[in-house]
Order: sequence, then structure tokens, then C-alpha cells
Amino acid sequence: MLSVIKWVFWITFWVLVLGFFHYTLPQRDLVRIVNTYEERQDLDDWTRIFWSDPDDQSVTLSNRDVQFIQAVRPEGDVVVYRNEDTGWGWPPYFKLDTANLYTEANDAVSTKAAPEWYVVKHYGWRNVYWSIFPNAISIRQVDGPDASKGLPILNIIILTLFFALVYAIWVRWRRFRMARIDPTLEAMEDDFAERRGRISRWLGTWRKKS
Repeated sequence: MLSVIKWVFWITFWVLVLGFFHYTLPQRDLVRIVNTYEERQDLDDWTRIFWSDPDDQSVTLSNRDVQFIQAVRPEGDVVVYRNEDTGWGWPPYFKLDTANLYTEANDAVSTKAAPEWYVVKHYGWRNVYWSIFPNAISIRQVDGPDASKGLPILNIIILTLFFALVYAIWVRWRRFRMARIDPTLEAMEDDFAERRGRISRWLGTWRKKS
């Protein structure tokens, strides 16, 4: 039973960690921008965490105007990005140029007959049912739908450092356990076995007398 609880705990822990990194770390999409618009969005209590808080007032607002960027992938799938400042909050992208990005996206709009292709860097998830949108960070033009989106150097560095830290903590914990915890547990087991042996011998002598 303890083994099952242990595995459930660690699987849940790593799913949450990987989900956190997948949501927070920057991702890149190669798309054709087809439209930009602004729409008032209701901020539900539990979905508020998926929207930015660029200023103090946004924490108390129940709805606000949000800019959106509509795009199409080379294979035809549609994707919609929100365009919000992250300010000095989390995640730490320090995005303060929403107006500039909105202007760049408007200028990048193209048609299917004369497509222009862009790499949109963003973070977050898209969920149609909960009205969750990834937040666009920047856009840059590329040569075509087969162009490279670039090597995710930042993601590689962050994940390498994170797993190096996890490995270092695990090694130190393993050494500490072998040096301090395991000997203590073994001593406790030996002491318990000795006490149990004494009790068994005492019971044996008592049975003989009776």
C-alpha cells in the first residue's frame, strides 16, 4: 500500500512539474496571421490564473478588453493568441509592449492567395471550452511555411539547469540517507529485534515455571 501511495505521489508531482514548464516556457508556432481584434472577456474566478495581471486594477475587475491575434498554421489548423502585457509578474517575460505587438500583427496580416509566414513566440495553453488562450510574446517573419522555427535555446538551458539541480539534490539526499538515516533505522531494527528476543525468552521461562 505504501508503495502505491509513493508512486501516486511521485507521478502526480512530476505531472505538475512538467505541466508547469509546458505552460510557462516559451513555445514557437509557424503561422499566417489572418486577423486581429479586441474583445471584452469575462474573468471567471478559477480561470483568472490563465490571464495576465498587468496592473493592480486587473485583480478586481470581473471583465476587461483583451486584444487577440488570429492565425492559421501551414496545415490549415487555426490558432488564436491573446496579446496581454505580463508586466513584472509571472511568468517573468516582462512584456510591456502590447500596443507595439498589436501594430506589428496588424501589419503582418496576409491572405491565402498571398501568404506571409511568421513565427509567433508565446506561452500558455489553448482550450476552447474554458476560453483559455496562449499569450503572444513576439512575432518575426520567416521565408515560408517550411522555415525553421529556431532552436529553443532558453528552454534547453532552463530544463538542463533544473534537472541538474534535481540530480544534485537527489545525490545529496541519497548520501545523507545512507550516512544518517539508514544506520539509524538499522539500529532501531536491531534494538527492536533484541527487545523482542528478550521478551520471547522471558515468556519461555515463564511458561516453564507455570
